[in-house]
Amino acid sequence: MPPRDLIQGLLVELAFNARIAAVEEGDGQSTVVLEIDPKMGSHAETLRQALERRLQALSPDPVRVVLTAERAAPPPPARKTIAEAKPIKGVKRIIAVASGKGGVGKSTTAVNLALAMQAEGWRVGMLDIDIYGPSLPKLLNVSGHPEVVGDKRMVPLLAHGMPVLSMGFLLPADKAAIWRGAMVQGAVTQLLHQAEWNAHGDLDALIVDTPPGTGDAHLTLTQAVNLSGAIIVSTPQDLALIDARKAVQMFQRLSVPILGLIENMSYFRCPHCGEQTDIFGHGGARDDCARMDIPFLGEIPLELSIRESSDRGLPIVLAQSDADIARAYRRIAHSLIGRNV
Repeated sequence: MPPRDLIQGLLVELAFNARIAAVEEGDGQSTVVLEIDPKMGSHAETLRQALERRLQALSPDPVRVVLTAERAAPPPPARKTIAEAKPIKGVKRIIAVASGKGGVGKSTTAVNLALAMQAEGWRVGMLDIDIYGPSLPKLLNVSGHPEVVGDKRMVPLLAHGMPVLSMGFLLPADKAAIWRGAMVQGAVTQLLHQAEWNAHGDLDALIVDTPPGTGDAHLTLTQAVNLSGAIIVSTPQDLALIDARKAVQMFQRLSVPILGLIENMSYFRCPHCGEQTDIFGHGGARDDCARMDIPFLGEIPLELSIRESSDRGLPIVLAQSDADIARAYRRIAHSLIGRNV
């Protein structure tokens, strides 16, 4: 029988505005009953078939999806279907940093933004929930296993004065995590709720670096805690913006406020002649923000110094705190803090 969390995740991915009315098992097959708005018309059947194919590909037994329009589909379900969403002791805000696809510099942006917020006066922690490709150990040059205290609760490690946790601290660096959705769900929940995030003092914000895409880790995060908001990172390239829009839509459907979009790798300025080159285009994220009516947080240029400092585990806001690039991160951090997100 397909788990409801999996079905809900596929509904979000397919932008299928339907409510799961029932999931039943019998006669050697599983039946998923969805309530839809009658106004969807023939489009609902197209989406039904797509969902059925996706579920069938994930199940060894026959799966049937049935639509009912007895009443209009209500708003998306509350974010408490995995477990009762509860606060994290000593953490005032939880902010997700996400992207629709990989390779746009999301993790580097998240780390520098967190440290910029710290430089602006907030006490900040960082959680890396990318199970398959954790980046925090490398970006912050921190390793080791978290201390376990009390009732098997982890104490985050400290990196540049910031408490941090990552699956990269718990799994061998050279081993691939080949996990199903339920294991991802359990790991994310454990990192959130079985950690002493205030062991080094209460936090103004916990920044959560999420995996690329819109999957199990994101659904678990939004259902396990009440997010203060989400920040989306994209390059100006059309290909990246297509997926960034999906990330925006996912969080909106899950009732998470969109704090804004950052255009990373916005342009390249030659260090010798000063000429600006728009390698991935320029301004696409700003234009999309206007169309989607969400805040545009700012531009981060493509610079060699960002890569070099990241490889050393000393993020650019610390390595070159007076550089223009570091000031760009701090302007975004200052703006978010000023809005008291």
